[in-house]
Amino acid sequence: MRAVDIIIKKRDRGELTREEIDFFVRGFVAGDIADYQAAAWAMAVVINGMTPRETTDLTLSMAQSGHILDLSGVVDIAVDKHSSGGVGDKTTLTVLPTVAACGLPVGKMSGRGLGFSGGTLDKMESIPGYRVDLSTDQFRQQLKEKGIVLCGQSMDLAPADGKLYALRDVTGTVASIPLIASSIMSKKIAGGANAIVLDVKVGRGAFMETLEAARQLSTLMEKIGELAGRKVVCVLSDMNQPLGHAVGNALEVVEAVQALHGAGPADFQEHCLHISAHMLVIAGRAKSLADGRRMAKRAIADGTAFDMFRVLVEAQGGDVSYVDDTAKFPQARLITTVASPRTGWLTQIDARVVGEAAVALGAGRSRKTDPVDHAVGLVIHHKVGDRVEQGAPLFTVHASDETKQAEARAGVLAGHAFSDAPTPALPLFYQ
Repeated sequence: MRAVDIIIKKRDRGELTREEIDFFVRGFVAGDIADYQAAAWAMAVVINGMTPRETTDLTLSMAQSGHILDLSGVVDIAVDKHSSGGVGDKTTLTVLPTVAACGLPVGKMSGRGLGFSGGTLDKMESIPGYRVDLSTDQFRQQLKEKGIVLCGQSMDLAPADGKLYALRDVTGTVASIPLIASSIMSKKIAGGANAIVLDVKVGRGAFMETLEAARQLSTLMEKIGELAGRKVVCVLSDMNQPLGHAVGNALEVVEAVQALHGAGPADFQEHCLHISAHMLVIAGRAKSLADGRRMAKRAIADGTAFDMFRVLVEAQGGDVSYVDDTAKFPQARLITTVASPRTGWLTQIDARVVGEAAVALGAGRSRKTDPVDHAVGLVIHHKVGDRVEQGAPLFTVHASDETKQAEARAGVLAGHAFSDAPTPALPLFYQ
């Protein structure tokens, strides 16, 4: 069996066998199959797709490329949540401590920025000293002792996905339903999750731009979960405009902390409450979504959710003084607020344009080896449906140099569209 033959077969729209998929995954992890071959294979998948059976086989192959974490002796039910990627989506930073404060231990392995969407690990590394590289033993111990973990994917858990994830980001192979589904589900299966809440983003700032594509991804992931013996709930949420206001690493951490204090953008607060409620229900801690929502609101109101965030940061070596006083986070060298060019109702705030601008500023990566500037990013001051007066603040650019600042300003301004007539607000959730 040769890697090139498998690439050609998928290029020519053939259906790969479980043995061929296993061979390719094992060879890629071992280094016998080069990055350029994996990139060619991934592009063939993007163009020609995979059957549900192929996708399930790929998921299990990637999950089994390393250890499968057993959390049965640590928690009574291992619950996880995952977002399919979005702009301004710092939900994990608020949701995890909220549900943990409700008595649901939660351990999550997250990724870095992918394409125009931000990465949870990049955000958390804005906090000086915060460690994302925990071993599986450290993951288990912290989950048992503290009730909360948020770290990177351990090298011995689904290593195939870790390698492919980084490669897809820089080879134009992110937007593929089979690759997205297998990436998400392989990490969840390898990470020991019994119950999973999947936040599937829909719109311009998501990898699934249409409801139809999002439903396909959701159905596929639910099918994979069923075959793997996991409980899976998919929530379809809007990503035509950024979630919250902040887009960028330190900026989003600050906004997540605000939400833990019951402040910050209303759409982001509502999103976090909804996802928290689903996690509490799927784990059996809440009887209904309304009950779960009340529990989450109480944890935020009484301060225990923020206290749990401090526990998380301190447990992983982060400087909690930055969480206590977010003014300590470094500021970008150039901060400029752009005024609205006209009066009217906002009909569009293109999330993809905003996400790409943030990456160009340095908040994300063009190559997998690129460093991330935690201070740069954007703050979008309004939502679709808002009436904005000419000259009022429209958005703020946090940049490190003048050229990038000018490019971001022009791009994001073009991503805003106005109407003379009132425009309805976008829904937070579709299904």
